[in-house]
Amino acid sequence: MIKTAQKKKATTQKFIEIENIDEDIVILSGKNASLIIEVNATNFSLLSKEEQDSKIFSYASLLNSLSFPIQIFIRSKKLDVSSYLKLLETQAAQTENQLLSSQIRLYRDFVKELVKVNTVLDKKFYIVISYSYLEKGVMASSDSFLGLAKTSLHSKAESVLSQLARLNLRAKPLGKEELIKLFYEIYNGDTVETNQITDEIKTPIVKGGNSA
Repeated sequence: MIKTAQKKKATTQKFIEIENIDEDIVILSGKNASLIIEVNATNFSLLSKEEQDSKIFSYASLLNSLSFPIQIFIRSKKLDVSSYLKLLETQAAQTENQLLSSQIRLYRDFVKELVKVNTVLDKKFYIVISYSYLEKGVMASSDSFLGLAKTSLHSKAESVLSQLARLNLRAKPLGKEELIKLFYEIYNGDTVETNQITDEIKTPIVKGGNSA
């Protein structure tokens, strides 16, 4: 009976492939690793026809230049504007100019009504680059896994970043703290307070009780 109870105490954490994060490298189970690049969005519809064609051509060149697989991940997150509304109210109360104070409150009311009718989403775009120990052969030493993964992933990332620069897109590999924050929010949903996240992996990526 005791052994059965102990088996049921396995947490959700055991079902996640992430084992650790070392600088900008996500270490996965099975001697795999990945590096994640965050890419700033651009409003394609506001570009001229020539600019759109240039973007499409550059994007096609990026895909054709790849000698390794990538994963494109788009995350949509509902924005909580309550703190912004409070800030506007504070500014309106502290402004001595009555006309300006009135304009701020009108703007606050406009934003408040806008989010009631339309869901405000924050879209983030990521490119995930992967590494497997099989790239160096099954005889590669497990002790050198992290070093080989870093070398391979950084080389791949440099190639992708140079192609993104041709698209005039700002991009950067995510560091340890940013990766922890990203995974913490993904696995715990939008209700998680981001200030719970530290620069050390002391809090589980998945927060919750025991699985049945």
